[in-house]
Amino acid sequence: MTVIRRLNCFDVPKIKKMISYLGTDDKFSRAITAEAFIILHGVLPLKYKFLPESFILLEKNEILGLITVVPTNGNPYKINITRLIFQQNLYEAGKQLIDFVISRYGAKGAVSFNVCVDQCHDELLNLFMQGCGFRQCSYENLWKLDNFKPQTLQKANFRYCQNTDAKFVAELYNGELNSLYKPSMLRIPDEYKEPLFAGLTNFYKNRYVLEDETGKKIISYLSITTSDNFNFIIDISINDGYNLSYDEIINFALSEISRKKTKFFAFLKHRQYTKTADAFEKYLHERDLNCIQTQCVLVKDFYKPVKQCENAIQVFLFGENSLTAN
Repeated sequence: MTVIRRLNCFDVPKIKKMISYLGTDDKFSRAITAEAFIILHGVLPLKYKFLPESFILLEKNEILGLITVVPTNGNPYKINITRLIFQQNLYEAGKQLIDFVISRYGAKGAVSFNVCVDQCHDELLNLFMQGCGFRQCSYENLWKLDNFKPQTLQKANFRYCQNTDAKFVAELYNGELNSLYKPSMLRIPDEYKEPLFAGLTNFYKNRYVLEDETGKKIISYLSITTSDNFNFIIDISINDGYNLSYDEIINFALSEISRKKTKFFAFLKHRQYTKTADAFEKYLHERDLNCIQTQCVLVKDFYKPVKQCENAIQVFLFGENSLTAN
């Protein structure tokens, strides 16, 4: 008989034993260990959750798999699946874990589930899409900034993003989405606000905005995210109605990182579901940058059926139709 339950501190040694590479992955090991000791977060209502939560599948006290979910900052009803581990070829264990979190969080009010899967993992893509009903929206690519040679050394005049900017940044992001992807990829303003417990999240993010000449309209949003203080992901949103220089934006981002780190790796996120995706990709090729990762963006919407009222009244009309003479 199989059982699925929350990860706890007593499971950590078994997880380490299950994953042979875990012993050399200190960051992953610390994340699992820290999460296993946070018990109080598990009893919070969904609208207050902000930390990762992991669940394990056991059979006869043996761990067959693990899944980790993280509520979206500012929108806990949008759930991200960030980790799925199961013993080799035990795809049924993976399916049980995915179905479990969808059912569990859907019952608590979650409306969508998102996951990014490397495009070369055909079996995993089939598991999510064929086995669990996810659909593929688009792709996200990472391009490594190796030997980056911009045509200009100028830097864009960004300022720090504030919570009062959230509404306008959300409008900027949603406005750059291709219409085909808007139903699944739209974001709400709260997703661009500084998290209340930002220091407890498993990543660090700096956020910036660029205004037009009047200072009344935000025309670009920039985020720099890291989970290890060594690898930094640069994500850019721009208003396609303005002739903005990618060189200047990237120069600014790299200067912000170099203020704190002398040695680091930087990557550009390329989101293929935006109106500027083709122009941005052309720019990346012109700079002789290399795409090191392509992930498929998968989404599953979860809607609870509307409960029928016990005393609902159904009305049927019988008899002749009412006709009006000409």
